[in-house]
Amino acid sequence: MVKAYLRYDLASTFGVVASNSNVVYDHSGKLIITASLENITIWNVKQGTVVKTLNTPASSGRAPAEVTQIAVGRSDSHQIAVGHADGTVRLWNLQSGTCDVTLSGHKGQVTALKYNQQGDLLASGAQDTDIIVWDVAAESGLYRLRGHQDQVTDLAFLQQGNKLISCSKDSHVRVWNLDTQHCSQTLVGYRGEVWALALDPTQSRLVTGSADVDLQVYEVLSHEAAGKEAGISGQHDTLKSMGSIRRQSTDRVTRLSFDQPGATLACQTTGKLLDFFKIRSESEAQKHMRRRRKRKREKISKAQGAADSAEPDSQAAASAAEGGDDAAGKEEEDEKLTAADELAPMQTIRCKQKIRSFAMAPSQAAKGGVSLTIALVNNSLEVWHIKDEEVSRLHGLDSPGHRSDIRTVALSSDDSLLLSGSNNEVKIWNPRSGACLRTIEAGYGLCALFAPGNRHAVVGTKEGTLDVLDVGASSRLQSVEAHAGAVWSLAALPDNSGFVSGSADKEVKFWEWAIVEQDGTQARQLTVNNTRTLKMTDEVLCVRISPNGKLLAVSLLDFTIKVFFTDSLKFFLSLFGHKLPVLNMDISSDSTLLVSGGADKNIKIWGLDFGDCHRSLFAHADSVMQVAFVHNTHYVFTAGKDKVVKYWDADKFEQLLTLEGHHGEVWCMALSAHGDFLVTGSHDRSLRRWERTDEPFFVEEEREKRLESLFEADLEGPNGRSNKGVEGVQEGSVAPAGRKTLETLGAADSIAEALEMAANERKRHEDYVKERQGDPSIKPPPPNSLMMGMDAGGYVLKAVGSVKAADLEQALLVLPFTEALRLLSYLCQWLKKGLQIELCCRVSTLLVRLHHPQLLATPAARPTLIQLQGLLRQRVQGLKDTMGFNLAALQHLKRSAKERQAGLSMGRDDEDGSVARPVKRRIEASA
Repeated sequence: MVKAYLRYDLASTFGVVASNSNVVYDHSGKLIITASLENITIWNVKQGTVVKTLNTPASSGRAPAEVTQIAVGRSDSHQIAVGHADGTVRLWNLQSGTCDVTLSGHKGQVTALKYNQQGDLLASGAQDTDIIVWDVAAESGLYRLRGHQDQVTDLAFLQQGNKLISCSKDSHVRVWNLDTQHCSQTLVGYRGEVWALALDPTQSRLVTGSADVDLQVYEVLSHEAAGKEAGISGQHDTLKSMGSIRRQSTDRVTRLSFDQPGATLACQTTGKLLDFFKIRSESEAQKHMRRRRKRKREKISKAQGAADSAEPDSQAAASAAEGGDDAAGKEEEDEKLTAADELAPMQTIRCKQKIRSFAMAPSQAAKGGVSLTIALVNNSLEVWHIKDEEVSRLHGLDSPGHRSDIRTVALSSDDSLLLSGSNNEVKIWNPRSGACLRTIEAGYGLCALFAPGNRHAVVGTKEGTLDVLDVGASSRLQSVEAHAGAVWSLAALPDNSGFVSGSADKEVKFWEWAIVEQDGTQARQLTVNNTRTLKMTDEVLCVRISPNGKLLAVSLLDFTIKVFFTDSLKFFLSLFGHKLPVLNMDISSDSTLLVSGGADKNIKIWGLDFGDCHRSLFAHADSVMQVAFVHNTHYVFTAGKDKVVKYWDADKFEQLLTLEGHHGEVWCMALSAHGDFLVTGSHDRSLRRWERTDEPFFVEEEREKRLESLFEADLEGPNGRSNKGVEGVQEGSVAPAGRKTLETLGAADSIAEALEMAANERKRHEDYVKERQGDPSIKPPPPNSLMMGMDAGGYVLKAVGSVKAADLEQALLVLPFTEALRLLSYLCQWLKKGLQIELCCRVSTLLVRLHHPQLLATPAARPTLIQLQGLLRQRVQGLKDTMGFNLAALQHLKRSAKERQAGLSMGRDDEDGSVARPVKRRIEASA
């Protein structure tokens, strides 16, 4: 009989404040939206609380990818767009907290994301060098713009002329005309990659930043000005250079942003500095230009006077005259404003850590200055305010997460508290809710355990000390100098009398709990005393005590595991077989099995009776960092540097589950006492709780799912593939926006199956008609149960309508030409009945565009196309008439509501005895 197991699923993720993405404000300016790895967290920074968390759903059985870009839509739509590392873009509704649609088009990480002002278009750029323009309302891609030869770094919509501006690591800035879908202008001359660009709120100035120390400023020409420039230069350009302005930092630019009024420009670099520039008003800029011209004229006249007095000969006079002619020739250029005239350096914010991203608050939340939130690389947020040349740090948000990698986790005996340790701090969490309860200063924790009673804990540090912590008081009671090297492992004794520590100083020490009274006070505190010491031949990496208390297992740097008797410390067994050091091990509850994981990526299952190796399993793609038995079972969890956690059956030597979710190396793991959940800590600074569910699963099903995920990865190809050098990809070309995935292949298969079943049903009906002509008494065939009682056309329409709008184009692209011809015939039937007119229009347009050469070469398709053309015009015109009638009715209702409201206002004025004439004047003025 096939054995069923209970599934473990990700229950919660906590400990991440801001990950590798930009941060944005909502339109009110009260909330800040950050990426928490694959999820979105909405913070009230002033209160330091989480308002809402948007959990990204898994797709195709795979863990969702990390969030890399966030963009906010219009204020009335309550929508945000989120780009992920796997190339997908998800649209979320902030009010309901649901993911409305998932858009798949990119093959690499999404690196740029922008809405236009109306909020109906969304542009995304990625590492695959492509730019995709999405229709937000239709939930589908419009087209793909190709031209950049490297990663797209930033985007900006230009409303004038319906254009899009993009910059890339290929050192080019391109202007795309979205009406004609081609590149209308390319800016060159940068010395390196262009990393950021920003349009001011009036969309009259563009600023770009690269690896240079200068910011390049461009004037956005109006249509008339661009026409005049085209008459002079012969090129119809949109951007005209205004010069550059020097930055204070020498690091490369990563982000540029204007505040909402357009009075301040912020420039972020890869370091700890954030530069600010003041945008002068038009009068101030003109005044600065006049001063600049005056200084230049004085400098030229002074130089000419010095030349005349020093060199009175004819050659010097001629050179001076030539210089004067050059100055006169440049007089016309000096009449124009430059970047230095409009931008002036302001304050600089210097943070203690490198800056990952920043966001400037809307004007209503700035309180007369510039308010901004800065996300730092150490998993924290800071709020700053600039007003009247004063820079002040208001507050920060860092308590809900660690500043560095989480290297150790430990659960209390009743599973009510979770301890996590990193560099210089230990945090106490509620593992169920994910709330941070305490933060305690400590050393660099490598291992930890709770003392009996769960009121104290001990942390082994990299410095070789044992830090005794008071959990309730959030303080470090004592730091015991225990070892001369790093303390790599702690193991509690089964009788709760103490614990064992193993260190890099080649010693294993036994410790017991003790209560001492402080000097001069009656207060008593917990401490630890060393009772026994076992010296080893090499550095100790891990120690474990068997649950029956009889055996002590010690893993050494020489790739072996030594087993001793606990009471006498006599040698019992030597387990060898690993090709690299054993990093962690655990002993089962019945003290019969020992599982070890090492840097050789394998786990080995040993019998403690004779020290025989039951099985060696290739477990992870990188080092196995921790292993743990589920209590009272032979099920094993393993965590590795390959970012995954795996679940094994040590009796059958089978892999049961692969728990994906972490985006960095998994350093540590802690299992609950009853095995109902486990907590893992990672390099990505997140803590994840995996919970056992009531859903059973079978090993064969999980094996098939893993094979399907490998197939989909092979189908989509390598992520981040560049179009540079790919045959058939031309500069400035346009391509479809979709991407082939398992969902699109499944949608195409469902349409093809529906067409085939409908063809069989129609053939069965034709056979019945022929038989009835010979014998009228024949009964009609029963309805097809597989088609749910629908006719052939209705069943095909249901299959086509169930395909997501974003996947429809790719699904139709996979269909063979013969199936496309069948689908065209069904379109005529649906249009005659007036069914799903918008869907029919889109499907017919896509089929004609995709199969245009074959349709031209197929005479049999001509009658269908002619009939389809007439029906489409008729039905689309009917839709337009309906929409026009509805719009006119809405306008009439709007006017009626205004008149009714005005009449009520006049009535109230009459009752009060006041004069209603001003209301009448307002009505006449509005009319």
